[in-house]
Amino acid sequence: MLILIAGPYRSGTGDDPAKMAANLQRLEQPSHRLFKAGHVPMIGEWVALPVWNAAGGKAVGDDLYEEIFHPVAGRLLQLCDGVLRLEGESKGADNDVRIARERGIPVWYRLEDVPGCA
Repeated sequence: MLILIAGPYRSGTGDDPAKMAANLQRLEQPSHRLFKAGHVPMIGEWVALPVWNAAGGKAVGDDLYEEIFHPVAGRLLQLCDGVLRLEGESKGADNDVRIARERGIPVWYRLEDVPGCA
């Protein structure tokens, strides 16, 4: 399955690049176990960051950022088979869960609950 890993990226960082990088590392932590279980892990920022940079993104939260980051997750959810929602406050991740539920896509809150990851 293609599984979107959703959790805090920008939330609670004050747009501090080091804190955002640490959040991305936390998002990436379950990716290897998902992969070992036969899944393809996906994180919206893996797609959004290069798109934003290629479009000339300059400042986190600018109009271009807003135009790209959340829509990327919505588009990915058209392709994903599941969402792994990690702990932590995140409006974007909460929105990913909302979209997934509307589309009937399973949402897991623990890596151990994802098929094959027990």
